[in-house]
Amino acid sequence: MTETAFKPETQEIVVDEVFPHAPETLWKTLTTADLMGRWLMMPEGFEPVEGKRFTYRTTPAGAWDGTIHCQVLEVRPNERLSYAWKGGHAENTGYGSPLNTVVTFLLSPAENGTRLRLIHSGFVLPKNETAYRKMGEGWKKVVMNIGALAGDTD
Repeated sequence: MTETAFKPETQEIVVDEVFPHAPETLWKTLTTADLMGRWLMMPEGFEPVEGKRFTYRTTPAGAWDGTIHCQVLEVRPNERLSYAWKGGHAENTGYGSPLNTVVTFLLSPAENGTRLRLIHSGFVLPKNETAYRKMGEGWKKVVMNIGALAGDTD
């Protein structure tokens, strides 16, 4: 048997939408802590600066305290924001199991607006199956919330 047969399968969530807003408007919505708190969760310590560490807090589960540890990996204003997304605990299965992933937001010109593409990558299956399934649905709502909120900030 080859080594490849023993490697876990990874998956990514991709959500792709076009909004009638300028890239700068979507960028502001993606990178302003107060606005982030309105479309996802209030970040603690977020700044759009490469290397910056910050956290989100969500519902705890089992041995996991509900803290999501993040670190900004890449910032290209009005084009790309990427950060590590780590949480969970080794004692948990299902919700709250260990998660070591990356969230990337890509902005690009589109007819009559800007394309927002969210990619949440690195889900190890089957270990992260619960998170992958729930977050797959959740990110669709979040992306629509970003677009709606951006419309309020135009």
